[in-house]
Amino acid sequence: MRSRTRARQLALQFLFQLEVQGDEAREMLDGWLAHELGGRPGGEEARAYAVRLVDGVRTHRDALDTRIRQAARNWDLQRMAGVDRSALRIGCYELMHEPEVPMKVAINEAIELGKMFSTESSGAFINGILDRIRKDLGR
Repeated sequence: MRSRTRARQLALQFLFQLEVQGDEAREMLDGWLAHELGGRPGGEEARAYAVRLVDGVRTHRDALDTRIRQAARNWDLQRMAGVDRSALRIGCYELMHEPEVPMKVAINEAIELGKMFSTESSGAFINGILDRIRKDLGR
């Protein structure tokens, strides 16, 4: 598994945990990542990118949520499944703030996160919203 894919998986899991436990739980991220990655090949790169994603989503959450709300016509952000919301935030963050990540990669990785950790229909839901955001951003 590629280190950035693993980083996105870990970021999704931790962002979901933050939704449940609150932002104070951020202090546990480094220890949790060390436990999850435990010296595996590519672990340091995965750790660094997971931290970047978690902190980036936290820093820009209001702007990300605004974009997601605009693109998710007829969907209240709080009524979305928490995993889908976290995957959308990661994908939206990458589209808006990680220009070296190709847009197709950001969208496809978010789709796969939804399929892996939520439901099969989450992939289509996430794809539709992130594709609208991509078009709005002109990327």
